[in-house]
Amino acid sequence: MIVDACLSTVLDANCYVVARGEGDPALVIDPGVGTADAVAAIVKKWNLTIGAVLCTHGHLDHVWDAAEVAGRAPVYVPGPDLYRMDDPGSVDVMGPQFAPLVEHLPHPWVKPANLHAVPDEAVSGGVELVEGVPVRMLPAPGHSEGSSLFFVAGPVTAGNRAGVGASPILCFDGDVIFAGSVGRTDLPGGDQRLMLQSLRTLLNVVDPQTVLFPGHGPATTMERQAQSNPYLNEARHVG
Repeated sequence: MIVDACLSTVLDANCYVVARGEGDPALVIDPGVGTADAVAAIVKKWNLTIGAVLCTHGHLDHVWDAAEVAGRAPVYVPGPDLYRMDDPGSVDVMGPQFAPLVEHLPHPWVKPANLHAVPDEAVSGGVELVEGVPVRMLPAPGHSEGSSLFFVAGPVTAGNRAGVGASPILCFDGDVIFAGSVGRTDLPGGDQRLMLQSLRTLLNVVDPQTVLFPGHGPATTMERQAQSNPYLNEARHVG
């Protein structure tokens, strides 16, 4: 599995390009602000084509370049966050504290033309959003209503994320769990109680060997976070 990555130019969000192998269609995950050119370079590097875009949730730093990256390809967003795609930079979506940042983004919001909720089959049994990359979704609300984890069969064999070990389970978890932290819950649609419930569920159901590719910061493993992440420790003790 190829897992290559680049950083957005605003809020340092990770954007991932995932494909079965060279020459295959790519699933682009979380194309945030300013990632379109870097994604194009990665696609050219591995001789890929854009098969689909997947957004782990609907915040602007994870979706802003989705239309440019996708072109006519489908863009998938968890259903509860689909409404955010009308204008992910709005006060209703991001709150007033981000309004000054939105005014200085390099281009205005363009809503993807081929926009869909992630299919229900992704939760019940998994689905190929692009050929060769079966994806399974696990909803984990708290950071936003639709925040979700997306599991893909590994291991990583190529790309600038190849040094994460040989785990057979990869997870793109957006802003749910970071290395040493978790996603904030003080933005519109955030819910601290739901976040703690989601984290407790993840502690119980996610294989410890799973490699986590978060929306911000370095890759980690579920085992590492279960042992050392103070927010997961708090969730463990919440009734």
